[in-house]
Amino acid sequence: MNKLFALRGDLNKNISLAITIIGSIVILGIWSLASGLNWVSNSLLPLPWKVLTSFADLHYQDGLIVNTWYSIKLNVLGYVEAILISIPLGFIIGLFPVCRELFRKYLDSFRFIPLTAITGLFIAWFGIGDQMKINFLAFGILVYLLPVVVQRIYEVDDVYVQTSQTLGAKDNQIISSVFIPAVMSKVIDDIRVLVAISWTYIIVAELLNKTGGIGALAYTAARQSRIDKVFAILIVIIVIGIIQDKLFLMLDKFLFPFKYVSKEKLA
Repeated sequence: MNKLFALRGDLNKNISLAITIIGSIVILGIWSLASGLNWVSNSLLPLPWKVLTSFADLHYQDGLIVNTWYSIKLNVLGYVEAILISIPLGFIIGLFPVCRELFRKYLDSFRFIPLTAITGLFIAWFGIGDQMKINFLAFGILVYLLPVVVQRIYEVDDVYVQTSQTLGAKDNQIISSVFIPAVMSKVIDDIRVLVAISWTYIIVAELLNKTGGIGALAYTAARQSRIDKVFAILIVIIVIGIIQDKLFLMLDKFLFPFKYVSKEKLA
């Protein structure tokens, strides 16, 4: 029993699974009671079984699968673009003092830009097609990821750089053997977290011309007072997010296995 409340303690897989199942049952029970006993209006909180049955309507009437793949495509292309820009640019700014001083203040200020307020700029620059949506989503990730890459470069311990210099390594060798492995092994964790931001803005991006996507589908369902469909779409987005997170974790273990050696030995 003490293990259940130990600070930062670990539980074995069986106990962890049992607690997860119990938690799910409790949440579904509270949800069912709140909606079934009309503690919360069904127009605001539909019954769980109505959410499940709404998947059929979403599939046959609203093209759920097609719209989901459309949103996934925008999401993936958006964060791939953000990663391809943020990582090399972040290294340039973080490694070289002249670049750091030129751009540091701008990087810090970008995080305060309200992205929903600049959709007009993206429409003016890229039109209202998919390219605009991808660039909008990429920018939404980039404003957070770029400063993170720069910060990770600052966090590399000087002892590794000094050791490499003592061994006669040149700047390009220090970058490839010290900075890139150290920074990327941490940045991939940051990417796992920040990728979710693109789903935050997916509705904004897809509403600009409503050519498809589950963000636009959720908005349309809400306008039609089909809150059960909205809940179903949110479940789809959550499932996609979990799958993406697992894929990033697998990639992390493949690229940086040394991060998990001690954990596996302890287990």
